[in-house]
Amino acid sequence: MSRKCEICGKGTVAGHSVPRKGLPKKKGGAGQHIGVKSKRTFKPNLLKIKALVSGTPKSMKVCTRCLKAGKVVKA
Repeated sequence: MSRKCEICGKGTVAGHSVPRKGLPKKKGGAGQHIGVKSKRTFKPNLLKIKALVSGTPKSMKVCTRCLKAGKVVKA
């Protein structure tokens, strides 16, 4: 099984980790300077639950947003 919500399809997304040095101008500094960006991944908050699918309990991975919104009925 992949790291993906079976209801909405939310999955892993790639991005950058951006280190910032210096005090921002807003706080009276000379401004922030960005260092070397390194790759990182943003992973969804998934839970493995037993849900009712057409009347029968089925084990599935669901993101917490779908669970909170009531898109899934827990078995």
